[in-house]
Amino acid sequence: MSGHNKWASIKHKKAATDAKKGKVFTKIIREIVIAAKEGGGQIESNARLRKSVEDAKAANMPQDNIKKAIQRGTGEIPGIVYEELNYEGYGPAGVALIVETTTDNKNRTASEIRKIFSSHGGNLGETGCVGWMFERKGYITIDKSAGDEETLMNLVLEVGADDFTNNADSDVYEVIVASADLEKIKKALKDKNINILSAEISMLPQTYIRLTGDDAAKMVKLMDSLEEHDDVKNVFANFDISADEMEKLNG
Repeated sequence: MSGHNKWASIKHKKAATDAKKGKVFTKIIREIVIAAKEGGGQIESNARLRKSVEDAKAANMPQDNIKKAIQRGTGEIPGIVYEELNYEGYGPAGVALIVETTTDNKNRTASEIRKIFSSHGGNLGETGCVGWMFERKGYITIDKSAGDEETLMNLVLEVGADDFTNNADSDVYEVIVASADLEKIKKALKDKNINILSAEISMLPQTYIRLTGDDAAKMVKLMDSLEEHDDVKNVFANFDISADEMEKLNG
């Protein structure tokens, strides 16, 4: 889990900066539009919409923006139509990547994603070339200050989680659950007054590639470039970079 965990931690630390740039708003609005289009505009009965609205509120998005995005999704007001497209490819040292996008122009997006890969020592592959290396799971992080390891591990397993991980390099506990159980387990933990830092559906790698030196630096730059792109919603990769190596890169 370490590769996913480190990048997840980096992303959370970057969130405040990204919000100032407006990128978080742009991406959340797209997700709200798609969620409302697919599952309707009722938050109570649409889990995907509920999650995206929670993300919007956490980013301090004005309520009027949220309402209009939902209405665009349901067709009540006109707006840009988005579609979801996934790309698969390889980064430095053969790292496998899955890039989830939402776009109003798939030709433009494909061209730009391909350019980002090639600019950072990677290349796009055919659909399915790396997907088999990942498993769709619910992924929850809990701040370690929420309680001791044994107590929290027993609690999360009791409410139906698949796995609980305490990585020494991280300041969070990781909880892995069946994707279909994410909302149920998230609610169960909140009912126990456990403060959840993040909860999302993720593509978790079955194995990791340890990166150091130039490969690690190139990989971080590739991830940054992909996640900075307005059309990119999520990036999943099977790399692992040690805490010491990350400090060197951030130094």
